[in-house]
Formats: sequence, structure tokens, C-alpha cells
Amino acid sequence: MNKRSFKYILPFTLLFGVMLSCKVTKTYNRPDIIATGLYRDGQTNDTTTIAAMPWQKLFADTILKSLIQEGLNNNLDLKTAVQRILEAQATLQQSKAAFYPSLSGNVGVTRSKQSSAGLNYPAGTIVNTLTTTYQAGLTTSWEADVWGKLSSTKRAALAGFLQTDAAKRAVQTQLIADIANNYFTLLALDRQLEITLETLKNRIKDVETMKELKAGAVVTGAAVVQSEANRYAAEVSIPDLKRSIRETENALDILLSRPPGPVNRGSLATQNMAAELQAGIPTQLLTNRPDVQQSEYAFRAAFENTNVAKTYFYPSFTITASGGLSTLQLKDFFVNSIFYNIVAGLTQPIFNQGLNKARLRTAQAQQQEALNSFQKTLLVAGQEVSNALYAHQTALEKQDARGKQIIALQKSVEYTQELLRYSSATNYTDVLTSEQNLLAAQLSGVNDRLQELQAVVNLYRALGGGWH
Repeated sequence: MNKRSFKYILPFTLLFGVMLSCKVTKTYNRPDIIATGLYRDGQTNDTTTIAAMPWQKLFADTILKSLIQEGLNNNLDLKTAVQRILEAQATLQQSKAAFYPSLSGNVGVTRSKQSSAGLNYPAGTIVNTLTTTYQAGLTTSWEADVWGKLSSTKRAALAGFLQTDAAKRAVQTQLIADIANNYFTLLALDRQLEITLETLKNRIKDVETMKELKAGAVVTGAAVVQSEANRYAAEVSIPDLKRSIRETENALDILLSRPPGPVNRGSLATQNMAAELQAGIPTQLLTNRPDVQQSEYAFRAAFENTNVAKTYFYPSFTITASGGLSTLQLKDFFVNSIFYNIVAGLTQPIFNQGLNKARLRTAQAQQQEALNSFQKTLLVAGQEVSNALYAHQTALEKQDARGKQIIALQKSVEYTQELLRYSSATNYTDVLTSEQNLLAAQLSGVNDRLQELQAVVNLYRALGGGWH
């Protein structure tokens, strides 16, 4: 570049330096979010949490662990989440490339003819109006990141990338919880079916017993009919239990991304979970819960988009250069055919029909929406932890009382049956009531155990476990 060219570029360079000293965008800082007191009960200063425990250690059932691993390998929602990460990664790479100049090359041949009448030459002048131009060159353009537009765009893309990664981890934690909860539901249904089938056998025997007692004039025909109705009341619930088992198996198959079919499983009685449920402190949700992280990254992206919207009010500084070879004779293509030009310019928006103001207002509104969503996500996370902790506590309380209830009802059935055989102090209605109450209590006891297991799973997910 010669001195004359430098004389023209120098003022733009000085102006560019002055512009760099001005700061338009803001630096991101995590907003003040209330994270204390989110658990309602069980507040502690102990930072130990089961969320840090790998899921392989939370579950003791080897069959369940193999199903979870199969789900992590094959689940279609999880695979889709991975593809979204790749999309966001490409967007991030694109935002980084904006810092570098663009470069394009061109090679062309131009054949043109001008009108002799359109040329202002004296009459009789012979001019060649047919020309052929051969040209090859390069063109480059670079926009300086004066006000931080490109930097903010890159940071927004980075936040978007991290958001998709957090979303994938959220899908993973939910998937583990869904597989475990459906598995435990399946075991509970199996146990309820076993109890109902055993009850049905006993009630078939009761019918035969009532027929014998009627033959001995101990009971009337009404007792026989009632015993038969009681038998069918147990039998009619079996198809519904089988249907629920089939539907739960199919739901598990969907999570595992395989066609509907039977699911290998253990038994409810052999299930063991983490003995001590440690929730840590509420602020750990900000780092452990993937959906909370996802929500914060969404806010960061919106924050940076607001920065970008602010930069549109200020001039952009661009440098464009082109050069190459151009000649009218192909044989002279490399002889005195070099050309170039360099353009440095500022573009200041003056009137654009309120576009920049509308862009900024939109970005600010979206930023506030993202902040509200971030706050709500954290509150919901605290609610889920509180619910899971209390569900586990109440499940244990119910199991203790339920065990005593079942023992009392078993004795009640035995006593009323004996009284019916050898005394007139009771009738079959008492036996019927005792048996029905016992079956209901036994089925409810299975639900109590299921609630305990699912409360542990739900607490693990609510705390953000499953992705470490």
C-alpha cells in the first residue's frame, strides 16, 4: 500500500480506535434468584445429595439396571436430543466464523459491443466497439466487532449450544425415572395379581364350605349365594390387572424403543434402594438440575440477543478489498494487468422505519420472559423435591399402619369363619366384610410399597440425578 492510500485509510483507523473505547453491550451475571427455602421440609446445611450418586448405585436390581442401560442406548427422544446438540454446535461454529473476513474468487470473460452512434466521437473516427475482457480476482470483506455485536452473537450461540446439552441431560434423567417408575409399577401389578389369584382360590374354597354348611343346616342358601358373588368379585378384577400389566409392559417397550412384548423383571419383594435420602441444599439445584440449567442458558441467550439489538443503533465499520488480473488480450493476461481497490466505510442507521427500536423492545421482552421462565423452573424444581420427600415419608408411615391393619383383618377373617362354623353369634355377612376388607388392605399395601419406591426415584430425578 502506498503513502497516498495510507492517507485515506488513516482517518478511518483513528475513528475505529475511538469507537473501540466505547462499550455498548453488558456482561452477563446470573440474576438474583431466590433459591433458599425451596424444600419446605427437611432444610439442612449438608450439601451431600443423592443427585451425585450414579444411577447404577441407586438401583440394586440388575434387571432394572440392564433395562435403563438399554433405554439410554436406544431411546429415540434421547437420540433426537443429541441431534439438537449437533445443530447448535454448527450454529456456534458459524458465529465464530463471523469474526474472520470473507473471501471469494471469481474468473470471468466479458464480451461486449457498444453502439457507434452512442459514442461522442468526430465523424470518420474509427473505434473498435467490440471488446473482450478477461478477468480473475479475489474479493474480501471484514466487519470489525466494534460494539460487540459479533461477540454477543457468539455468546448467544454458545448459550444455545449449552442449552441443548442441558436439554439432552434433562431427557436422560427423565428417561431413567420413567423406566424405573414403570418397572416398579409392573412389579406392583404382578404382586397385586398374585394376591388376587390367591384370594380367588380361597374364595372358591369358601363356596364349597358354604355349600357343606348349608347341607348341615348351619347357614342358609343366602350365604351360599353371597359366597359365590364374593368369589366372582375377586375374579372379575383379574382381567383389569392383566390389562394394566400388558399396558405397562408396552409403555416400557416404548421407552426402550422396541416393539411391544413381554418385559423380563424381578419381584417387588426383592427391591432395595438407597437407605438414606439426602437432598442437599436448594442452591445445588442450579448446578444439578439439567432443566434449571437449560432455563438459565435460555435466559443467557436472550440477554446476549438484547446486547445484539443495542448494537444496531451504532455505525458498523467494514473494510472491503478486491484485486486480481484484468486484460483485453489473453496473451497479456500477466503483463501489467494487476488491479485492486480497498474501501473502508462506516454505515450509520438514520431512518429505518423504527426497525431497530422494535428489535430492541422485542429482545428486552423476550429476555424478561426467559427470566420469568428461569425463576418458575427453579420454583417447580423445589416443589418436586418437597413432594418427593413428603411422599416417601408418608409411604413409610402408611406401611407401618397398613401392616398392623392387615394382621388384624387376617385374624378377623379367621375368627368370623370359625364363629360361622360353630356358633350362631355371627353370619356370612361378617365373613364377607372381613374378606373384602382384607383384600383391599393387601392391595393397598402393595401401593404403599410402590409409593415408597417411586418417591425415591422421583426425588433422585427432582434433585438432578442420573446424568453425572
